[in-house]
Amino acid sequence: MSSRETVDFIYEAHERIKPFVHKTPVYTNTTFNNLIGKEAFFKCENLQKTGSFKARGALNTILKLKKSNPNLKGVVAYSSGNHGLATAWASHLAGVKCSVVVPKTTSEFKVTAVQGYGAKVVKCEYDPISRLEACETIATKEGYEIIHTSDHDDVIHGQGTIALEFLQEVPDLDAILVSASGGGMISGIAIAAKAINNNIKIFMVEPKGKMAEESLRSGKRLWPNPPQFIDTIAEGLMSQQLGNLTFPIICRLVEKEVFTVGNEDIINGMVFSFRYLKMVIEAAAGATVAAAMSEKLKQMDPGIKKIGVILCGGNIDILKLPWYSSTYQNGPKRFKLF
Repeated sequence: MSSRETVDFIYEAHERIKPFVHKTPVYTNTTFNNLIGKEAFFKCENLQKTGSFKARGALNTILKLKKSNPNLKGVVAYSSGNHGLATAWASHLAGVKCSVVVPKTTSEFKVTAVQGYGAKVVKCEYDPISRLEACETIATKEGYEIIHTSDHDDVIHGQGTIALEFLQEVPDLDAILVSASGGGMISGIAIAAKAINNNIKIFMVEPKGKMAEESLRSGKRLWPNPPQFIDTIAEGLMSQQLGNLTFPIICRLVEKEVFTVGNEDIINGMVFSFRYLKMVIEAAAGATVAAAMSEKLKQMDPGIKKIGVILCGGNIDILKLPWYSSTYQNGPKRFKLF
């Protein structure tokens, strides 16, 4: 299916969810522009319902399910945080029962937030296989539908609504930086953005250890199996592998050059956002800020002048900010701004 054909579903998703989600603002910052030598436009999904972009895909999926099956028994999702929170919120809104499977290591901050929407939380071992198996067990036992984190058409179409709003407000963007875990958000954004402007460039941002660029360049899934989590402070970017559905979309529509950022880069992106943008963002969003600040971007085609930066979420425990960890005793970077 071509991106032009698929974008119709994204427009339909936007009409479906827009009464319930925020049209998040786009902010600019002169200090940041001076630092990177380009114009940056921040799409603030950290201000979205439930604190992340995940609300879009979860709600689109559940509303479609409810319409096609008014007797829907319930839904179940597996998530380290944001997708579970979004699924719980969307289920509460739609009047549907919900269970969320989380790793045992998930912070009580996120568990309590999920439970606040009336969802049942089930804890499992800290690995992708255990999480999926627990989810499938609940789905079979209760007759629930699984709401995938990223690898589902309706989830992808919901996330793609970000690009519709973004390019309506800033139609002449040259590129968009998007962090990726399973790849639902970047797939949806790429489908919509490339359908609107085929010349726009969509770049993936990943944490160290994801190793996506080699797979994108080869067009083959080169990750080791079984699937595993990456050691990163960005909980929302832990999955090493892109999804089976999202991978071919990304290979077709996303640039092969991938921005890889380490934990200290992510922290510096977060600190800049807190300090100068006055924005509370989580580590997965700090990754895209770090990519926009990188030497790699500065050395790219000088024709890339207007950069979209997706601030994907803001769900972080404010009492456990990573730059106060003993692992990063040197503290955040001091920026030379002018």
